[in-house]
Amino acid sequence: MANAVLKIPVLSSIITSTAVKCSKSSFSSSLLHIYGRHICNCSSAASVSERQPQIRSPQLVALEYADLTIPHIVCEELGALRVRQHVNPLSASLSIPVEVPNWEDVFEDPKLPLVVDIGSGSGRFLMWLAKKNPGSKNYMGLEIRKKLVTRAEKWVKELALSNIHFLFANASISFKQLISTYPGPLMLVSILCPDPHFKKRHHKRRVLQKPLVDAIVDGLMPGGQVFIQSDVLEVAIDMRRMVEE
Repeated sequence: MANAVLKIPVLSSIITSTAVKCSKSSFSSSLLHIYGRHICNCSSAASVSERQPQIRSPQLVALEYADLTIPHIVCEELGALRVRQHVNPLSASLSIPVEVPNWEDVFEDPKLPLVVDIGSGSGRFLMWLAKKNPGSKNYMGLEIRKKLVTRAEKWVKELALSNIHFLFANASISFKQLISTYPGPLMLVSILCPDPHFKKRHHKRRVLQKPLVDAIVDGLMPGGQVFIQSDVLEVAIDMRRMVEE
């Protein structure tokens, strides 16, 4: 495998009110179309050489976000951050709607077009976008792993970003309420590499279900977009089917 390039293929769909585009490609090329570059923990390219040690996924992610200049990966208050990779969104603890924030406290200009990333993970993807687009868009990340949200908010303060906010929230429960109170238009919703929940009995735990699809479609501005992507073909097809039905 000397000098080989490893890539994980993904299926991407960009859905608007007028067209549906779907292409099977590497994550780098698909996100390049909409964001200008690729950022995703679950799909990266790495050169493998006999002379050099293999670069692991966390290192690739760190390189990808290097221009964020986050002072440290481990925040002092949280210590070494470990979180569960798989969370049951149907659990009772995640069934309570999140409190709607005061949008004027959250964003410097709450009337700007809003981009929402459902399942924002570490949040560095949105932070990179927010840093590149100050004064033109607001960004909100929804994540059901509280430690990740706490750390992301600390990073936002360190970067002094006023156009981004993270919420510990179950999108299936809270999305509609949050968006209905936002003063500006919803221009884009992204769901990138969600938990696949492979077992058939766990498919009901997948993030994109009909009620959430309806809430997204109802909340989007005219010409707004939904960007869905997975490195699991079955999941990508299932998400696209949900949106198109």
